[in-house]
Amino acid sequence: MNDVEYQDQAITVADLVNTSPDDFSASKSAVEPGFYGGAAVSEILKRVQRHTLKNGMTLLMVEDHQAPVVTVQFWVKTGSRNERPGITGISHLFEHMMFRGSIKYGPDEHANLVKRHGGVLNAYTSFDHTVYYETISSDQLELVLHLEAERFANLRLNPTVLREEKKVVAEERRMRYDNSVQGASQEQLIINSYRSTPYSWMVIGWMHDIQNYTLADVQEYYRLHYAPNNIVGVIVGDFESSKALRLVRKYWGKIPPQPTPPAPPMIEIEQKGERRIEFKYPSELPMIYASFRMPPFDHPDIVPLNVVARVLSRGQSSRFYQRLVYQDRMALFAEGDILSLIGPGLFIFSLGMTPGYELAQGERAMWEEVERVRAEGISEAELQKAKNQLETEMVGELVTSRGIASELGRYEADGGDYRKATAYLDGIRRVTNKDVIRVAQKYLNPDLRTVVLVIPTKNGTGGEQ
Repeated sequence: MNDVEYQDQAITVADLVNTSPDDFSASKSAVEPGFYGGAAVSEILKRVQRHTLKNGMTLLMVEDHQAPVVTVQFWVKTGSRNERPGITGISHLFEHMMFRGSIKYGPDEHANLVKRHGGVLNAYTSFDHTVYYETISSDQLELVLHLEAERFANLRLNPTVLREEKKVVAEERRMRYDNSVQGASQEQLIINSYRSTPYSWMVIGWMHDIQNYTLADVQEYYRLHYAPNNIVGVIVGDFESSKALRLVRKYWGKIPPQPTPPAPPMIEIEQKGERRIEFKYPSELPMIYASFRMPPFDHPDIVPLNVVARVLSRGQSSRFYQRLVYQDRMALFAEGDILSLIGPGLFIFSLGMTPGYELAQGERAMWEEVERVRAEGISEAELQKAKNQLETEMVGELVTSRGIASELGRYEADGGDYRKATAYLDGIRRVTNKDVIRVAQKYLNPDLRTVVLVIPTKNGTGGEQ
């Protein structure tokens, strides 16, 4: 909302997944202690309590009394994949609308109450889900559960609020996509990488849809998608489970369920050759954005593919960076990462050329590095380093109540079972160089890639959306 500030800079894969995180925070140091240490995923999963309310809401709870802190998250199983042409971006609109007040509380009053009690809150929208969360001292658990239930049950939806938020979201789209070469280029990559699923538009939606949502559109979307039977609640930290369950039932149990929203199409048509797009835009340097389609986030092949990403394109020690930026100096940036989704994801590569070098030179070097991995795999040292990094990264998510809640929420909301988190960690430890070669040959096939060549134009030409 008003607190969010966007800069015209390279948009990362994380930005594609988490659109517009609206951070209303007090002192973070007061509420984010790292009290889980290096606890194993399996040990944490043993402490999870799972309940299903009569109205269909799923609740996960993990007690830990080492610090007087609690994180509460509500995962709405709706994102841009649940939209259709005409209402694209409406999931992201609700991220804004949910802070505009309810029957009992006025605009921003929810956020102000949480901050007044020393807490932080946030929200983000992705292709697959929308998440609202607070981290606060444990004696304020009831306050948070009450506030969240109030806005989920009694959101203020009227023409004035809708008109104001449509203007805010439209301006956000202009800043992050229409008037940003990085954002506009990544949008071209997304819409050309997908042809038959709702992943073929950005989370923020199309401008003509943003400007034309009706009150009936938002009321119906809220009724179906923000119903308790479409929500996973997660509570992690210092609380008593029996008391927390009573509070959840008290505030959430009376919210009626709704018909289950229709499942969106998740099968992409087969790609039978490289897709190549020249995108002309006012830019200071030529760039390349490319993608290969990946399996869903909980598919076993995602683990070795993440190893490939670590070695090939993530960070300054990656092969891309070392060759194209550090050694040959033909690129200002060269990177890549995996966009993991419920449906088919993407392995995204991006490259920005140094002045004086041609796109063809950078692209040739980039694909040479990819082909080396497909033909030879990686060294044992690279393999072990990547595995160590991935395991450390996951365990690092488990050092705070918020990190644990996020891991549990993702696997429960998107994967249907929080216990799938164990398979990912176990999979990291089992990856071999044969696995790396196998997935690289299968998924990084030149016939299956989409390439967007960003061609700089003079100001005032190209770039229209």
